[in-house]
Amino acid sequence: MSGNATAANVEETLKDFWVSRPRRPHRGRKIAGVAAGIAERYRIDPVIVRVAFVAMALCNGAGVFIYLLGWLGLPQEDDEVSPVEALVGRGRSSTPIPLTVLLGLALFPATGFFFDGGFTMVAGVLLSVGAVYLLHLNRGAVNRPALLTTTSSTEQVTEMDQKTTATPPAWDPLGAAPFAWDLPEPGQSVVSTPPPPPVRRYRRKSPVTGITLGLSLMVVATAVITGRGDTWFTPLHTLGVVVAIMGVGLLVGSFVRGGRGLIGLVIPLGLVGVLGTVVNLADLNGSGRVGDITESPASIAEVDPEYVLKAGSIQLDLTGLPDAGRVETEVRTVVGTVQVTVPKTADVEVRCEADLGSVRCLGHQSSGTDALVEATEPGTGGAGGLKIVLNVRNGVGDVEVNRG
Repeated sequence: MSGNATAANVEETLKDFWVSRPRRPHRGRKIAGVAAGIAERYRIDPVIVRVAFVAMALCNGAGVFIYLLGWLGLPQEDDEVSPVEALVGRGRSSTPIPLTVLLGLALFPATGFFFDGGFTMVAGVLLSVGAVYLLHLNRGAVNRPALLTTTSSTEQVTEMDQKTTATPPAWDPLGAAPFAWDLPEPGQSVVSTPPPPPVRRYRRKSPVTGITLGLSLMVVATAVITGRGDTWFTPLHTLGVVVAIMGVGLLVGSFVRGGRGLIGLVIPLGLVGVLGTVVNLADLNGSGRVGDITESPASIAEVDPEYVLKAGSIQLDLTGLPDAGRVETEVRTVVGTVQVTVPKTADVEVRCEADLGSVRCLGHQSSGTDALVEATEPGTGGAGGLKIVLNVRNGVGDVEVNRG
């Protein structure tokens, strides 16, 4: 019951946003006035809105996509409707029809980021929509358009006029007691009629959820059928299309009272997609196990060519190796931590990388997404000593290579 109430509140908030949506002003605009209109509608600093658009633009162009939608969906301050509404004949807009068509066509290359594994853009769009929703939820009553606030007062005036012009009953010809005019005439019996039974209205179920899920299943089936060869339908691309379809379904459902069941699906799928942009999910199907590896080889022959985990911690201590020879190994995990300790006397050539995390190798540091450190450092043993070549890689987690 609470879930239905929450979904209804979300739906009402989105509808109220559309009715009282910002208008793009002529003054203070930089391009089309989308940021200035949002700032003016909710009484916030336009610089904050512009910075938010720039930040979202760094999410594989999500800010550009949202700005184009605002340009098409928000009317100018002296227009009747938005450009996209004027295109379908619902009112007048000063935006030329050719420009509206051009902006609509520009949405397609913007949404092309969805089909290029750009789940960072999906996350950016979802965050932008959530931010606008929260903004309207908290400041929707601020600076509302006058058209919406005068309706109730007009109705009150009309009601007062009707009361004033009403004809007094026969028992009060002078109109001295208008507060009692609704009482029956003297001598009349009051017959109480029972109220009619409430009419039970059956709400027609919206087909948005079913249609959206059907299209998503068609995409998945196409990926399964054609994905055996070298095709475009990789798991990541397929997931991107499914999330995009569900996003459109939620948008349509917000206007036709449907699609509530998609909320519980699109959020986890979007998170998986975002994770898939920074982690190679194919590594989970490769070699390796889940657990911990702790090794301290005492000879070159004891050093394995690779140490691989799907998830866990790898601790490799090479300080017990002899002072001469050559060692080359790869240390790799998908999720976890990697720590390698090398002798002070060895010449070390190392490549450390992490899809998402921090890298600290031989005094060099990098963090964030696609963190990478490449370093070559001689040891204290001089020429002809031990040479160690390391290739250390982690999907999500920390990588550390230090001298022992």
